[in-house]
Amino acid sequence: MESQYHLDKEKVRKNFERAANRYDASARLQKEVASRLLERLDYIRIQPKRLLDLGCGTGTISTDMLKRYPKAETIALDLAFNMLKKTQQHTKGWFSKKPHCVCADAENLPLKNDSVDLLISNLMLQWSNDLQAVFNGFQRVIAPKGLLMFTTFGPDTLKEIRASWASVDNSPHTSQFIDMHDIGDALLKAGFSDPVMDMDIITMTYDSVHNVMKDIKNIGASNAVQGRNKGLMGKQRLTDFKIAYEVFRQADGLYPLTWEVVYGHAWAPENLKIKGYDKIIPIQRAHSS
Repeated sequence: MESQYHLDKEKVRKNFERAANRYDASARLQKEVASRLLERLDYIRIQPKRLLDLGCGTGTISTDMLKRYPKAETIALDLAFNMLKKTQQHTKGWFSKKPHCVCADAENLPLKNDSVDLLISNLMLQWSNDLQAVFNGFQRVIAPKGLLMFTTFGPDTLKEIRASWASVDNSPHTSQFIDMHDIGDALLKAGFSDPVMDMDIITMTYDSVHNVMKDIKNIGASNAVQGRNKGLMGKQRLTDFKIAYEVFRQADGLYPLTWEVVYGHAWAPENLKIKGYDKIIPIQRAHSS
């Protein structure tokens, strides 16, 4: 399942590299969604020997994993090296075990077959160009009877931004977000069993359109779609965008921004192998400078 709008993965990486130092100050949504994801894990009985926090960011999930499963080996993986350095800083000195930090792309996981019992990922999948290939890769690295848990964004995400820009130009300004039911179908196609999907609508509010866009930039979620306008944003176009956004202003004067959050989990059945994934790739660790 390939995205209609392909992402420039190097641009994605650079956005998150630059955002690492300011990420935690603006990542209210990401932290709230992580908390809700972990609440779901509270009701699942699993004691993994090795687990993967995929798209670890600054280490919110990894920190919980070290507390929750102190005997397990925790792997923290992210596309942005600076995010991994933040994860290392946040877990330093607190735990008897440290996470193994790996700088890599989720679309090409450098992990052995059947090597993790739990793969957990918070708000990362929307940065993939081919969701089906990603799920196939997950199936390869998750051991039989292992668990996949994740969150991502659905189609109503950033609907105010898309509608406002649509009145200004025809260029893509946001990623394409996949419907929850299509995500469930992709899980089944990859061979996962018993997928469970649900969703929340979370609306953030801001006192200005400027702060809407500033918050997105601070978490590294700026536009990375191939075919985007790569030149400097003209003042008139930005003014037109802000004027168009006024239609969404609430009675209290605040500006809303919608996020459709999709939650999913599924199990890897016994003895299922994906053809073409026989090569074993050693883990490569990231080190702080």
